Amino acid sequence: MAEESFNDDELNPPEWLNVQFMTQVLRGYEKDSNLKVINLSFTPASAKGDHYASIMFRARVEYTAQNGNFTKSLIIKTMIVEEGIKKDMFKDSPLFTTEIGMYTKVLPEWERILRRANDPAKLYVECIYHSLQPHQILIFDDLVEMGYAVVRDRFLTREEISSAYSKLAKIHAISMKFIHEQPEYLKEFKNGLCEMPGLIDSSIISGGMDPFMEMLGRIPELSKYQPHFKKISLHFKDRLRETMQEYRNNPQPGYNVLCHADFHSRNMMFKNNKETGCFEDCMLLDYQGCNVAPMAVDLMYSIYMLMGPAQRREELDILLNYYLSILLETLKKIGYQGSMPTEQGFWAEMKRHRYYEFLLLSTFLPVSIGLRTHKLDIGDMMHNEETRKKLYQLEDFMEETKSILDRFQKSGYFDDF
Repeated sequence: MAEESFNDDELNPPEWLNVQFMTQVLRGYEKDSNLKVINLSFTPASAKGDHYASIMFRARVEYTAQNGNFTKSLIIKTMIVEEGIKKDMFKDSPLFTTEIGMYTKVLPEWERILRRANDPAKLYVECIYHSLQPHQILIFDDLVEMGYAVVRDRFLTREEISSAYSKLAKIHAISMKFIHEQPEYLKEFKNGLCEMPGLIDSSIISGGMDPFMEMLGRIPELSKYQPHFKKISLHFKDRLRETMQEYRNNPQPGYNVLCHADFHSRNMMFKNNKETGCFEDCMLLDYQGCNVAPMAVDLMYSIYMLMGPAQRREELDILLNYYLSILLETLKKIGYQGSMPTEQGFWAEMKRHRYYEFLLLSTFLPVSIGLRTHKLDIGDMMHNEETRKKLYQLEDFMEETKSILDRFQKSGYFDDF
């Protein structure tokens, strides 16, 4: 990969990320006080667009220990060090606290529950070190060394998406059991999109609605939808807050789960058999935004950030019904005693939280298409008003909007405003 394909802040690791630091990390992990790092090198661990709220390095560590000489590849995730918009946005965020809680408390317990139910699904890669002070950092085993890879040069296949939904459904199902039986266990996971300082009122969230409405008025067959979105635009941020904070502030009958909250194709890795090429596994990553919220939050987001155009157009119902089948299967397997979700109730929940999907179509989908199809810079799209306006002139975005709005119409999304 060419150097310019990496994030600038991942080209040079911070000074504290050095031999002395890595020696202390590995001594603790290996329980060997005599361990000594003899060589350490870093390369960026993610391409542009893979991550936005943190930076990642791949460390190649050569060390001596009681049992001999070893080489280990590690993934190091730490906080943004550059000055500017991103640092200001995330400097006081609870992202690392949340992710540490997921890797040290929730995911290990979720896996134990699955194993007791004879389910071998692997939900996370081992976290070998974590800290909040003096630096926010997590260190993981390198999934690339285990044969996993991020899919960057194409859209995911139905098999890959189904595998990702299967893992998500199992996480959701176990969280439903805890919410029903011991909700205090997940009390700390309350920091979603709305709790990010200033995010919901920023141009990242609100900057798409005006150019989207302008596009609707410009295209004759879409102009009939413009009055709907003029009504939506008046209070869509308030409705978004209501959706994200509903479980904590105004509980409603519905399907609340521990959401991943950033369930897109760059936050997962896939493994294929080296000899046959057959698909073997999906590993979910980046649990920084996990919070208890309606199930629809993850699923609507995945429609725009996980699926490709073909799946959105032709396979959306099939894929979401597959997710639901795994959710129900897992709930039964782990002995869930609450009210079981139904297919009718599931689709009613999707409609009830449709304001979130209005946001995703108007604001997130053009960015997703710009990133995945046109290879545009994510920072430029999110913070440059002129670049953002150009997204609404992309032919593929306009064509997708036509089919999505037709689905909204048929699903009753514009009823009862």
